[in-house]
Amino acid sequence: MKLTIDRNALMRALSHVQAVVEKRNTIPILANILLQAEGDSLRLTATDLDIEASDSAEAKIKKAGQITAPAQTFFDVVRKLPEGSEIALELQETRLSINAGRSKFALPTLPAADFQTMAREDAPVKFEVEAAELRRLIDKTRFAISTEETRYYLNGIFLHHAKGASGSVLRAVATDGHRLALADAPAPKGSSGLKGIIIPRKAVAEARRLLDDAPETVTVECSDSRITFHIGDAQLTSKLIDGSFPEYQRVIPKDNGRILDVQNKEFAAAVDRVATVSAERSRSVKLSLAPGKVTLAVTHSETGSGAEEVEADYDAEPMEIGFNAKYLLDVTQQIEGEEARFEFNDSASPARVLDAKDSGVQYVLMPLRV
Repeated sequence: MKLTIDRNALMRALSHVQAVVEKRNTIPILANILLQAEGDSLRLTATDLDIEASDSAEAKIKKAGQITAPAQTFFDVVRKLPEGSEIALELQETRLSINAGRSKFALPTLPAADFQTMAREDAPVKFEVEAAELRRLIDKTRFAISTEETRYYLNGIFLHHAKGASGSVLRAVATDGHRLALADAPAPKGSSGLKGIIIPRKAVAEARRLLDDAPETVTVECSDSRITFHIGDAQLTSKLIDGSFPEYQRVIPKDNGRILDVQNKEFAAAVDRVATVSAERSRSVKLSLAPGKVTLAVTHSETGSGAEEVEADYDAEPMEIGFNAKYLLDVTQQIEGEEARFEFNDSASPARVLDAKDSGVQYVLMPLRV
């Protein structure tokens, strides 16, 4: 294998695949990236056997071939080479030589034949979706993905075709049992067969990374056990979580009659300030609702107390309710409009949060005792 390639083009392709490699693994070949030089491009592939990412970069191939090289070291070397430089890659016996200007490196290799790739499967569901819409579905929901490994079926985003208020939608839902995030996008043609899949947290993160450089549309293919994203020249395939996502519709309140409209940025800043003195474990903030205002308060025997009053549009009966401050801030960060709407029932029931600027999203927060 022998070729020359632009450093920036190689860096872009490398950045799309190298994060898939697990830093700690017991199989040496899985710490490597597969390099395949053929035609007029160099294709890079990385996998941890649950998720596989590949991308290609234009190159001048002098001798076709393939080999694997240590992913992290290769990435670090290329990253530190000067922007715009031309890199010469050549397989010399068992070493991959990397030359750029006065810089010369030689990395150990393992045979490409030992590299394990994920088996291909038929995908009965295939559709194209706007990259901007897929980015939005991920960004509006992934903060609520659970990190609790015992409830593995919550460790991802539940993606499915559903009936929304304005017709058929492609819906993403994530929950950790304490909060829930839901986002709808117009259903793409061909997505009606998507009954419900759970995309793992790592695959969500890698897909989102690829979407930063995506063309206008992205192709998604799904089977019962796999999902593949085709994003430009890049391809990401992941196993799905084998489990049943909870019936999330049952926890979304439908008739919360106490409505609080508040300036989102002002409210978020107040939450952040009073939470400074909250206990780290609970991070609880008490909201006292009264006509025309909401008062945020924290009282802790060891760390002190804090309170702040925020103007609000509220004309229902006064009430008090507590929430995890971090969860409140996570939701307010997703609100794009100037106002956030909170819908309450009582101090023991979940609250629903809506964005005045985006009717396709909604959030649910479970209360805390305060």
